[in-house]
Amino acid sequence: MTGKAYDEISIGQTFSASLTVTETHIVQGSGLFGDFNPLHVNEEYCKSTSFETRILHGPLTSALMSAPIGNYFAGTAIAYLEHNCRFLKPVKANDTLTTVWTIAGKLDKPKHNGGIAVLSATCHNQNKVSVAEAEGKILLMNRLTK
Repeated sequence: MTGKAYDEISIGQTFSASLTVTETHIVQGSGLFGDFNPLHVNEEYCKSTSFETRILHGPLTSALMSAPIGNYFAGTAIAYLEHNCRFLKPVKANDTLTTVWTIAGKLDKPKHNGGIAVLSATCHNQNKVSVAEAEGKILLMNRLTK
């Protein structure tokens, strides 16, 4: 187990990750989701919208935000139970997204020898503009047997 375990986290603790979105993310998102809305695939169409260029799919923004959870709790996660995301601003190619997760709460689950970490996150771009917010819950095991 390389990731943080339930008995190693505390309320208020944070972890984060950054990633630069590329054209490839947008193109692969369309194929992955089967969503070929012109906002994602038609640059000429987008020039006439308030976005002015193609934008990343919301579900892909949400997935990129959740990825640090998998890394932070690698080997200690039993199940990712819940994920809710609110999209505040569009994400475009060449935006560098930084997601900061905070441990907002802990729910002990002795039956699982661990508990649920209640998480909240903010995601901003390179200009410090908030593009999304999220909440999640993950069931974790303890490092030490109790």
